[in-house]
Amino acid sequence: MEDFSYKDDRYRSSVVVNGISMAGPRAHFRGMGLLNEELSKPFIGVINTHNEMHPGHVHLDKMAEQVKAGVLEAGGLPFEVNTISICDGFTQGHVGMCSVLPSREVIADSIEVYANAHRLDGLVLLGGCDKIVPAMLMAMLRINIPAILVTGGPMMPAVYQGKSYATYELKEMAGKLAKGEISKEEYEQMEGIMSPGPGSCAMMGTANSMSVAAEAMGLTLPGCAGAHAVSGKKKRIARQSGIEIVRLVEKQICPRDIVSQEMLELSARVCVSVGGSTNITLHYPAIAKEGKLHMTVKELGLLSKTTPYLAKIKPSGIHTMLDFDEAGGVGAVLKAFSEMVNLDLITVNGKTHRQNAESVQVWNQEIIRPVINAYAKEGSIAVLHGNLAPKGCVVKQSAVVAQMRNHRGPARCFECEEDAVTAIYSGMIKAGDVIVIRNEGPQGGPGMREMLTATAALVGMGYSETVALITDGRFSGATRGPCIGHISPETSQRGPIAALKDGDMIHIDIDEGILSVELSKKEIQERLERLPEFQYKVKEGYLYRYARDVSSADEGAILK
Repeated sequence: MEDFSYKDDRYRSSVVVNGISMAGPRAHFRGMGLLNEELSKPFIGVINTHNEMHPGHVHLDKMAEQVKAGVLEAGGLPFEVNTISICDGFTQGHVGMCSVLPSREVIADSIEVYANAHRLDGLVLLGGCDKIVPAMLMAMLRINIPAILVTGGPMMPAVYQGKSYATYELKEMAGKLAKGEISKEEYEQMEGIMSPGPGSCAMMGTANSMSVAAEAMGLTLPGCAGAHAVSGKKKRIARQSGIEIVRLVEKQICPRDIVSQEMLELSARVCVSVGGSTNITLHYPAIAKEGKLHMTVKELGLLSKTTPYLAKIKPSGIHTMLDFDEAGGVGAVLKAFSEMVNLDLITVNGKTHRQNAESVQVWNQEIIRPVINAYAKEGSIAVLHGNLAPKGCVVKQSAVVAQMRNHRGPARCFECEEDAVTAIYSGMIKAGDVIVIRNEGPQGGPGMREMLTATAALVGMGYSETVALITDGRFSGATRGPCIGHISPETSQRGPIAALKDGDMIHIDIDEGILSVELSKKEIQERLERLPEFQYKVKEGYLYRYARDVSSADEGAILK
């Protein structure tokens, strides 16, 4: 029988092109214009989340061209494949936000089924925002074939009257407009400049937190997290990633070879040292599970407690992601940690973090401080427990003013974010109150919506230093102030938050890790027993399946 072997059997894709029975796939390749000799090359999937309705991803079509050029240069054969990416900005404050966190699972699953169905040999994944980067990290570790992530990069900061802003600050301006502190004309002028171009928002929100996490995990090339979307540096990283993936395929170096338990913990330390978002407490457990590792919310809290806070990036400080990148980015943070953690861990470029960091210049030690001069002894995330959160809850402590770290106040209860926002803008909230927003958890929401509209309203109305907010929902990385989320168990599971009534006295103590209500265990239990049985808000489609199968926030809101 004639030999129809076009490709070395060591490549996964050999099953697609080798043998007399694979004439059909070979015909398809030829029909798409490929030459016979190209079939011998490793097949590289360029997984792109380019999206014309997403500022963080609108430029990724151009990035994919750079990646493909690198793959071709290195002797691989690139195939671009697309999957979805939702912009949190378009979903804030309405029912659309219910679909955002659930999209993480859709993205990860879609990458898995395509890469495995087409037997791709390696992957370069392009994505840049809140759920997309975690989903891609999950997929990389789940599939475990050679892979590199290229994050889309931050957008440039907006500049208004000589001051740098990030997009989230426009939401806070709505409160100033309502109070008459700025005019409608000023507000509209700011609207026109607050999103100056492509990229993820110019702050240490979830998008950039997870990009930092990915670089610190060793799954991107050095400097990728800080390289801005419009920069030549980002284009060069994209092209070099295309080159490097072919090397990884030839050496069969896979994500689980790089992301050990030690590397995962190092990544978490780097993330909380620069003001990482509370949403990382959802994503790290999910990523760890895919890599056969462990990372609980409690473990993240302990890592944060023993990690110095080195960079105060918006919304926790005044510096932007551009400042962070120009000061040295993730490499500068790793360099600062060189005496307290093990940096001799291999990354996707074949070098260790220590070797990569050696060439990094730390240009501004006020933006990225040395450990000895840290902004604080602890990182950005604090995990609290108590009779209101038996399984835990989280707060971005780096964005809380000193006087609100220990607060006692009466509950003001709302059954959804919209009702709370109406109350804030109508002046129904008083200094000292603790706003309670419930029915917003992974199951009850469904989808665990972000409460950014509510938290931005608090800032804009001048309450960020006098009013606390607690919820079983989650927050945008843009949130600042005493805002405590991910309360577990959630309302739908009849956690203690479901028992609260207006006027109940709530105690928050971030330093001691406490969130409690001044009620006896018996009173809480009796109130919970009087509540009606939980009813799903959505009764069909993906969100129903998600609500039915999703785990609690303290477990990472993963599908069971």
